[in-house]
Amino acid sequence: MARKRSTRTRTTFFFFTLLSIIAFCAFVPVFAPLPSLSSHSHYDHSHSQPKKVTAQKFEIANDMFWKDGQPFQIIGGDLHYFRVLPEYWEDRLLRAKALGLNTIQTYVPWNLHEPKPGKLVFEGIADIVSFLKLCHKLGFLVMLRAGPYICAEWDLGGFPAWLLATEPALRLRSSDPAFLHLVERWWEILLPKVAPLLYENGGPIIMVQIENEYGSYGNDKAYLHHLVTLARGHLGDDIILYTTDGGTRETLEKGTIYGDAVFSAVDFTTGDEPWPIFELQKKFNAPGKSPPLSAFTQAGLQHIGERSLQRLMLILQQLPWKRFWHEMVSAVLYMAHGGTNFGFYNGANTGGDESEYKPDLTSYDYDAPIRETGDVDNAKFKALRSVIQKYSAESLPSVPTNNEKAGYGPIHLQKKEFLFDILNRIDYIDLVESENPISMESVGQMFGFLLYVSEYAAKADGSILSIPKVENMGRINYGPYMFDRKGILSSVYLDGRVLHRWKMLPFPLNNLNEVPKTNPIIQDSYSEFKKKSARRKAKENVSEEPAFYAGHFTIVKENDIKDTFISFSGWGKGIAFVNEFNIGRYWPMMGPQCSLYVPAPVLQQGENVVVVLELESPNPKLVIHSVDQPDFTCRSSKLNVRQL
Repeated sequence: MARKRSTRTRTTFFFFTLLSIIAFCAFVPVFAPLPSLSSHSHYDHSHSQPKKVTAQKFEIANDMFWKDGQPFQIIGGDLHYFRVLPEYWEDRLLRAKALGLNTIQTYVPWNLHEPKPGKLVFEGIADIVSFLKLCHKLGFLVMLRAGPYICAEWDLGGFPAWLLATEPALRLRSSDPAFLHLVERWWEILLPKVAPLLYENGGPIIMVQIENEYGSYGNDKAYLHHLVTLARGHLGDDIILYTTDGGTRETLEKGTIYGDAVFSAVDFTTGDEPWPIFELQKKFNAPGKSPPLSAFTQAGLQHIGERSLQRLMLILQQLPWKRFWHEMVSAVLYMAHGGTNFGFYNGANTGGDESEYKPDLTSYDYDAPIRETGDVDNAKFKALRSVIQKYSAESLPSVPTNNEKAGYGPIHLQKKEFLFDILNRIDYIDLVESENPISMESVGQMFGFLLYVSEYAAKADGSILSIPKVENMGRINYGPYMFDRKGILSSVYLDGRVLHRWKMLPFPLNNLNEVPKTNPIIQDSYSEFKKKSARRKAKENVSEEPAFYAGHFTIVKENDIKDTFISFSGWGKGIAFVNEFNIGRYWPMMGPQCSLYVPAPVLQQGENVVVVLELESPNPKLVIHSVDQPDFTCRSSKLNVRQL
């Protein structure tokens, strides 16, 4: 494989385009009763207590959690810093506080923080230390899910895609020495950053999770033990390490580390009977070291093409709240607040086999009590808060009002250029040449587009070769098919013969954690928009070839800047950028998501520019709309995505 600057030649060629719009998973646990906020109210103090401590200490004894010598009940919820703009972290956390939570659980996606080997990102939406400090400031404890695998409906389960380019191929989630070496290198960066924020050091972190639902994937105990050794080396012997697995004997046997070195927690799905699972949990923890703790998941995950969720409240009314309260059951709700899969980080799942490919939506609303926009004026939030308040010895904070939203009206777009017009000015992009096509990861293009070019003899009759477009819509984040490389992964045949001598041209686009944070391709669309008049007739701009379209809307007063949604009703499929921020992917023809959330911090007083990369069929009128409500009612039909 050779890499060199691009040169222009007069050749006949064809291309494949690859769009990678990515995400991640959390094999989500399920929703269940949330116990009392009080650390000791209504508790039978006949239980023996551990010895008193003078310093901050969080520990397990007598099948209970103890915080500074007092029995403690975790009432937690997942809220992921990487799915919320930093400007809104405090807003969402205050809403979680008003819900009645005392603990926040969050994943750490390795790929967000190390998008390329050795290129580290810990600022902006990736500033995990600031997020943890804010949790502490607001009085939350934290359960940190450090990975290295997280699932979470996030691209490749949080693994950096560049791991897939390593030769020989790595065995992810295993004791493969080459894989463990890279994990060690990553944790040598991450864990020292969070160590000062452990509870014993005066911070909020009470527990650190090892891997994630490993019992549903493998049975490599050497791998799990190595992770424990690494964690202990950086975090010390006092922090509670924990694993989380489904509440079955099989998953617990595979995913649990026996003994008292690691606490084994369980997760349920909606409707499971918790008590037999808690009894089973005890068999996988040391005697006296098995406080009932479950991560409960509501059925809130949606894939492209699936019908909009029916939000049922019956489950809330049937849960044994009083028993949970009396027996000091701890619970963590997945999700308390879902947020948004901005950029290219949405993940994908599979069904019974690899061909049943199900990419996730840009929205990660998850039907959580705190909605994607932070709204709390809904039945689920009210029901949960009511139950927690009923059994809490302390009054809960007042509920914040919903953030204001605005619709700024129609936004008229004009076509700026075809995607492949960029070929005329990409001298700054390195060209990769290879005898055979290679994957996106091997080219070093993890997200965005990759152009594949090969020469062939033109036919005498002048006919043009028709090549299907292949699209990467997110790497699989869960299950046995996670080695999910993108691009052309096999030989290409034309008229029965193999094509050779390939050129691969990356088309980088802005991503959530891109460094640098500017992108020449998108910037060109902005500058071209500002140079040209937008009064051209729409019919002159409409094309079914992938193209960039740009438009703008104006916000006159600073106090008129509000959250909004861009509606793509009538459009085909693509990606949208507002003021150079990648707000995600739209595909209203498949549904159910018709609009993309635009948080107020993305907007500015004055002119706000929208750039759309439409891949299929633009609205003939070339109009999108800024509206004040989300829309999940677009057409849903059986999804037929060609996975590559």
